[in-house]
Amino acid sequence: MSKVLVGVWAVLIAATVASWWLGDDHGLGAGDAAVLAVLAITFVKVWLVGMHFMELRGAPRALRHVFDGYVVVVPVALAWIYLAG
Repeated sequence: MSKVLVGVWAVLIAATVASWWLGDDHGLGAGDAAVLAVLAITFVKVWLVGMHFMELRGAPRALRHVFDGYVVVVPVALAWIYLAG
């Protein structure tokens, strides 16, 4: 296993712990900031998994752009729905 994948794996573990800490009312409280932070962490993790473990780094440029767009548009839409609701 490459050092890059080990590093990405370590970041994913740290992000999981951070989102658990925030989501379990330890960090920012139970308000909107905690929800939005956990949402952001989640989609950073989605991007890392897609790029490094699903090997989208080497995919055609169009596919990478679609994936990058998904990782930006979906959390923004979810945040907007959450804050509007």
